[in-house]
Amino acid sequence: GVLAGQRVPDGVWGAGRPSDWADAVEAVRQAACTVGVALTVRAGAAAPWHPGRCAELVVRTDSGEQLVGHAGELHPKACEALELPPRTVAFELDLDAVLAASPADPVQVAPVSTFPLAKEDVALVVDAAVPAVDVLAAVREGAGELAEEVRLFDVFTGDQLGAGKKSLAFALRLRAADRTLTAEETAAVRDQIVSLAAKRVGAELRS
Repeated sequence: GVLAGQRVPDGVWGAGRPSDWADAVEAVRQAACTVGVALTVRAGAAAPWHPGRCAELVVRTDSGEQLVGHAGELHPKACEALELPPRTVAFELDLDAVLAASPADPVQVAPVSTFPLAKEDVALVVDAAVPAVDVLAAVREGAGELAEEVRLFDVFTGDQLGAGKKSLAFALRLRAADRTLTAEETAAVRDQIVSLAAKRVGAELRS
């Protein structure tokens, strides 16, 4: 699959945003989730993706791990050769392998919650060499079952962060199936994310 152009259009809510590598990762994650398979997403390297902006997609089976695809931003030379817009993102997924890893029991569809959405932003500071996909994986795991969506929306570097550091800001959409989330519950999710990201990738909450 290939994603290009505006992912969110401009509107009365403000400026839109273009499709990025996180959208490609989320597309394959949702596809696998539909058949009951949880993908492990980690930094990878493969043509024709841009080095440092490629994720490999893995499923865990009884016999170990199996690589089932890649997602991320295409290399500029690939975009040029294929006459695609700059920074086009793409994904590939071995559907046969994903289906083979799916559970034998029918997938149970989660009920649609009628309770209101809670939004929370978290900005984490990590070493510049840490792949954003690894931070995203830690944030998503830390957010747990209450997370409907986790999206990276800003990457910042500057003198105030210190040499060799970058800040990654994530937008969280949280919702419970049976209740309205309290401010304390959303704060607890944020704290859990920060704690797990600190252990996994050495992240610190940006002040």
